[in-house]
Amino acid sequence: MKEAIKIPFYKMSGSGNDFILIDNRKGLVTGDVSQLAARVCRRKFSVGADGLILIEFSDKADFKWRFHNSDGSEAEMCGNGGRCAARFAYIHRIAKENLSFETKAGIIKAEVKGRKVKLAMLEPKDLKRNLEIPVDERIRVLSFINTGVPHAVKIVPNVENIDVVGIGRKIRYHPEFQPAGTNVDFVQIADEHNILMRTYERGVEGETLACGTGAVASALIASLGGQVKAPVAVKTRGGEILNIYFKIDHTGFKDVYLEGDTAVVYNGEIWEEGY
Repeated sequence: MKEAIKIPFYKMSGSGNDFILIDNRKGLVTGDVSQLAARVCRRKFSVGADGLILIEFSDKADFKWRFHNSDGSEAEMCGNGGRCAARFAYIHRIAKENLSFETKAGIIKAEVKGRKVKLAMLEPKDLKRNLEIPVDERIRVLSFINTGVPHAVKIVPNVENIDVVGIGRKIRYHPEFQPAGTNVDFVQIADEHNILMRTYERGVEGETLACGTGAVASALIASLGGQVKAPVAVKTRGGEILNIYFKIDHTGFKDVYLEGDTAVVYNGEIWEEGY
């Protein structure tokens, strides 16, 4: 009888986003990673997570990652996942405290300081301000920016009063943002250095407790309206704080960083029954 392959993994959390991380430098995981991600990310049936991260060899950086959302779709970038991947690489001596890794969005640099990880984000692009999007027979004015992945940002008086899933899903699939779709962030301004954020996340297809690229997008869009100044502390739905650093001049945003805590929750092996 052939012995079933067990897949070693780490479960990590980045400010409320949870991920399954697998060291795949020896090619343990092959075949359709999308199907694997959808299976192991199922809560109550397998490990359960917002996404699956494979760590692999790179000839351009300390390592390469492959990131898949919980529905199996592959994403170019994930801020909180990137911070977890950086700490994972440091723990396993794949890289030192100051490191870089290869993603579909480009080369990302990071600095690991204990549980805290600071990520240098790629230069934001595709900025569109004050878009008028019809949703539920109402015109909703929002802005769009790509901070590694696409984000629509809507400033609201109170994030507690928002139907994040209902409205978020309609904006996420709106023709304005097709074919790729968009993540959707609802943002409340607390003061000039603090905001609150709730996110409908593409690929998870629901509200998540945090979103790193969304926190960056929210801070940048709010700054364009003169409502906040760097650095900006973003309070996520999970209650964690993500710190966003940036500079802005006539050419756009520069030196954009995402910083926050990470946590190693547990490690183990996924049996064949779990994937």
